[in-house]
Amino acid sequence: SRKRFWGGEYDTDKISAYQTLYRCLETVAKLAAPIAPFYTDQLYCDLNRISGLEPDDSVHLTLFPKCNEAVINKELEEQMDIAQKVSSMILGLRRKEKLKVRQPLAKIIVPVLNEKFRRQFEAVENIILTEVNVKEVEYLTDSEGVIKKKIKANFKTLGPKYGKLMKAVSVLIGNMSQPEIAAFERLGTFDALIEGETVTLALEDVEILSEDIPGLQVASEGAITVALDINVTPELRLEGIAREFVNRIQNLRKESDFEVTDKIILRIVRHPELNAAMNKYGDYIGIQTLASRVELVDQLSDGVGKPVEIEKGIETFIQVEKETL
Repeated sequence: SRKRFWGGEYDTDKISAYQTLYRCLETVAKLAAPIAPFYTDQLYCDLNRISGLEPDDSVHLTLFPKCNEAVINKELEEQMDIAQKVSSMILGLRRKEKLKVRQPLAKIIVPVLNEKFRRQFEAVENIILTEVNVKEVEYLTDSEGVIKKKIKANFKTLGPKYGKLMKAVSVLIGNMSQPEIAAFERLGTFDALIEGETVTLALEDVEILSEDIPGLQVASEGAITVALDINVTPELRLEGIAREFVNRIQNLRKESDFEVTDKIILRIVRHPELNAAMNKYGDYIGIQTLASRVELVDQLSDGVGKPVEIEKGIETFIQVEKETL
């Protein structure tokens, strides 16, 4: 939500973000008051001193919050559940491949379970892409031939349900085809006739795994599958370097005790591995770090530059100077 708070004009979206944050802080102060009495009273008083919305002088004089079921939005909750699960899955794949979140990646591939799933995913698509630093989503309406699935029986749930039929059921599960697995995921159940008895399997009765594809890493949770394109092109690498620069410069601002709104002048020592990124993304770095000037220099005077490692084994020097009016 950082861009909603800091970027752009004071429009409806920004006002909504601040109002939501205010309501959350105010409610948390009331909920936590019995277990953190001093902090929550300070928080409540600080908020109310500005807004004047509460009639009480202390959080300990207010009524405990009550649930307002009229504002519960189940559709939104389902969308955000998808956003949380998918973001967690992709971040897990990044960790597995040792790809920092600051390194942009090209795309994720998402098999579409049904139209409702696609509609819900599209509603939170931008949130997911921003969170995991990926450029785009590619939706697959037919994942067969692209993403291969393996399925195994979950004996913990099958045993109590089917007892003597469990062996036959596990054989059935192991012999499922790719279309059958896809239909099982889409519908949530699978019906079969085993030894004259109708068996209805639920997703909890199986474990569905995705096989990795060259250039892609695949993860699944429940019925949701996502494939991450892990190929870092030269263009993506340059953008990743620029984001690393922003991170290091922001750290230098903090170390220098600059105010959040202070404008700065940046001087960065040239490096053959970094020059292309600086030339292409200099304006972006300046905007993100509030630098009115970003200069590439051959060297800095002794003691004015700070050594920073942008990538392992790639180090340069950066001077951060507060701009004076």
